[in-house]
Amino acid sequence: MEQCMTKHEVQIIGAGLAGCEAAYQLLKRGFAVCLYEMRPQVLTPAHTGGGFAELVCSNSLRANNIENAVGLLKEEMRRCGSLIMQAADATAVPAGGALAVDRHRFSAYIEEKLRSFPRLRLVRNEVRQLPEGPLIVAAGPLASPALSEVLQNLSGQDALYFHDAIAPIVDASTINMEIAFFASRYNKGDGQDYLNCPFTREQYQAFYQELIAAAVHPLHDFEQEKHFSGCMPIESMARYGEDAIRYGPLKPVGLALPNVDGEKKEAYAVVQLRKENLDGTMYNMVGFQTRLTYGEQKRVFRMIPGLEQAEFFRLGSMHRNTYINAPRLLDGYLRLKTEPRIRFAGQITGVEGYVESAACGLLAGIFSAFEQAGCAAPHFPRETALGSLLAFTQQEKDNYQPMNINFGLFPPLQQRLRNKKERFAALAARALSAIDAFCAELELEYDGTD
Repeated sequence: MEQCMTKHEVQIIGAGLAGCEAAYQLLKRGFAVCLYEMRPQVLTPAHTGGGFAELVCSNSLRANNIENAVGLLKEEMRRCGSLIMQAADATAVPAGGALAVDRHRFSAYIEEKLRSFPRLRLVRNEVRQLPEGPLIVAAGPLASPALSEVLQNLSGQDALYFHDAIAPIVDASTINMEIAFFASRYNKGDGQDYLNCPFTREQYQAFYQELIAAAVHPLHDFEQEKHFSGCMPIESMARYGEDAIRYGPLKPVGLALPNVDGEKKEAYAVVQLRKENLDGTMYNMVGFQTRLTYGEQKRVFRMIPGLEQAEFFRLGSMHRNTYINAPRLLDGYLRLKTEPRIRFAGQITGVEGYVESAACGLLAGIFSAFEQAGCAAPHFPRETALGSLLAFTQQEKDNYQPMNINFGLFPPLQQRLRNKKERFAALAARALSAIDAFCAELELEYDGTD
């Protein structure tokens, strides 16, 4: 794409993952960007500061291998010159087969990179009405009430929403290492990536009864309990039955207890703790998103073997996530059908997850850059993860719900493969071949210079 300057700077609302990625795609191509961020003057229920691309739910970007759809999406983003993936790879912490980051270094890397561009203008104010000119709304699922009202009026329909939950972070020095043990499921990684707290049957049943009976923060009268399945609170999941979480985040399979009478035995259930930072001073309770009251979290979670004396750097919390009905409102380039100067990007479009949000920002940024240059926006190949994610936002349904990237969104292979591993590997190979050809044709790959 030939670089050129236009009289309009592109304005982006939100310095989260999607907004930062969109800004980078424009800035590195020579276009001016005005980036609006209301934090830290106005905080959301989940954020703690004003850093760019602050991760709030977890420090994990999930699986890193390309035979997993989110791992494939990350690799495609790398090949398209993603800032978020540069930052993640540069600040990674050990996490077995997953890509997890030191969240503070991750945020600092992104902010430093964006601030290095002279054509970036940063405005630290809450947006209460939409500015004129080319605009990308990447306000995230925690848009302020004032902006949410503007977007609701703009869409001409009621906002859609679900509730998201944050897992607690434990002080590593307060974990009982005589009980907890290091191991990754199925021996992935170096064996030091996860701490595991094993239950006996009796311990688990006592914990389960207290968990389902524990007090939770009440919802407002105008809200209804509606969770995205990937972030369902642990207590809500547990209410499906005594074995629901034991076959979910507490499954013991692939985790042999260390040296029990010379035999390899499994626990009845296992809570996994994932390293939260490079120094290993903080551990995230995997799968323990919750809206239990703070007092109940301390009481119930200290029933977990190894966490009897646990201190928490952060307790779990619940917040409302807002998203639009993208198939009804947006075209195939993430533009508002009724006002094409406005694009949406990130979780507010209904894509779910850190990586998916950043990928949506990459798409919006590239589309906007081509548009600013007076060129037709490119069509990402449908067989790629990026193309499949974009296609999801165009699939009208009676009940549009947030979705993580998964191979079910991809077009099927011509050859039918019954073996799932072989099928996923073939889908990944097809996708990478397509994205490489696409990037080569449009010169999308990033050459390391600004």
